[in-house]
Amino acid sequence: MQPLVDTRVIRPTEAALALKLVTDMDLLRLKTIARLHARGLPPDVAWDDLLQEAITRVLTGTRRKPDAVAMVAFLAGVMRSLRSEHWRRVRGGGAVVRQELAPDPERALIAAQELEAIGRLFADDLVVLRIITGLAEGLSPEEIRLAFGLSTTDYDSARRRMRRCLLREGLTCGQV
Repeated sequence: MQPLVDTRVIRPTEAALALKLVTDMDLLRLKTIARLHARGLPPDVAWDDLLQEAITRVLTGTRRKPDAVAMVAFLAGVMRSLRSEHWRRVRGGGAVVRQELAPDPERALIAAQELEAIGRLFADDLVVLRIITGLAEGLSPEEIRLAFGLSTTDYDSARRRMRRCLLREGLTCGQV
């Protein structure tokens, strides 16, 4: 009987080859994700350090990438885990309690302006709005496709439209 999920993981040498295939657009995504995960961390933890540490852990075999998971998605997960790891260390290994800080007024204004601009940009694109809604709820791409009845092609095309439009407008998330 075949397992329902592919559990094969790649070796560090295979991970190195996979990293060589990362495109410039994938690298831009990884940098943006790193910036997002670095928010709220102390100033001595820079976003590029977070990205570098994630790559190092994959290459050394400390983090073993499942074969079926895309490299960008896997590295994003490793960075999220590194951020959590940092906060566990800071809090002495106890339960992680998220401290809600009052947002900086300037950042709050910029975020509100960006959200408003994103709403205007995609007001006529229902598929992109559905994807944004799904992402905001923390759904995976598969869950978003199922929830909104999107084909893989429709989903991927909408994500490309969304990414290109956001980059063109300078709304790259994480560079606030």
